[in-house]
Amino acid sequence: MTLPRPNALKPKLLAIDDDRFNINTLIGLLEDEYDIAVAINGQMGLEAANKLLPDLILLDITMPDMSGFEVLSALKSSEQTRDIPVVFITGLDSAEDEARGLDLGAADYISKPFKATVVKARVRTQIRLKQQAEQLASWAQLDGLTGLPNRRAFEEHAEGLVHQCRAEQKTFGLLFSDIDFFDRFADFYGMEQADQCSAAVASAILSATEGMDPGTVARFSESAFVIATVGQSEEQIRGLAEDFRRAVVELAIENRPSPAHVGVTISCGSVLGRPGGPSRFDHFLRLAQSSMQNARSRGGNQSHLQHTGRRIFWNRANNTLGAL
Repeated sequence: MTLPRPNALKPKLLAIDDDRFNINTLIGLLEDEYDIAVAINGQMGLEAANKLLPDLILLDITMPDMSGFEVLSALKSSEQTRDIPVVFITGLDSAEDEARGLDLGAADYISKPFKATVVKARVRTQIRLKQQAEQLASWAQLDGLTGLPNRRAFEEHAEGLVHQCRAEQKTFGLLFSDIDFFDRFADFYGMEQADQCSAAVASAILSATEGMDPGTVARFSESAFVIATVGQSEEQIRGLAEDFRRAVVELAIENRPSPAHVGVTISCGSVLGRPGGPSRFDHFLRLAQSSMQNARSRGGNQSHLQHTGRRIFWNRANNTLGAL
């Protein structure tokens, strides 16, 4: 077994400064708490920032090849690096220079000569703010009850998968499942029990999809769950739907108001095809929801698959979905 490096979990800093004395001073002040990378000019700094994606950049303003202002502008113009906080380290003390940097997107300033307590405090503050922002962004993409990705996060991810499948000529599969008679369950047992039921079904879907990539499984609504797949066959997606359906049955959750006189079950509908033309995720979603309704119309606790292995496209002439 290979043990992790002692600093593997440390936040990553990138210091960009052509003055080796300043670099060595920063390393001496911060190396105990942070994993520090160094660049000695602006161009090297931009390359390092794109490669390392550090948690914070300490950037000198006065450098020979590119000024810190130019480097900051380049960082903020790149989608990959624009959200990395940048703290200027500078000997300049004019209000105009400080205002210019803040207008360009700098998070803070550290003045030279360095004061250890100030450097450490300001770096810690920026790291903490970034970690809090990342946590909030993560929470915004997760369903609060189940911990699965929520509908918005899933739709963005699945749209990208559809484009990927179109480009690579692979099949895109979408499984849409809904808890049978969920409204009756909630009316009979109450919302607390209904939430517990949804959480248990979420556990079942995680069990059925163990090993799949993150983001491909989500809670779509109060009682609905979705699974997206890439490159699967008809047999595989049928098997996935059945695994999920059986896993829910095996939960053996009582559902006395169900007209089927069984425990909690789900209806699974799925669609499998190769995206063609201007096909989008929502086109597949409509087909998968229709397929789920087909399964439900037969009493629920069933799975149904449609449009297997064909090219799915959107007919602009009459606003309908088609398949070849």
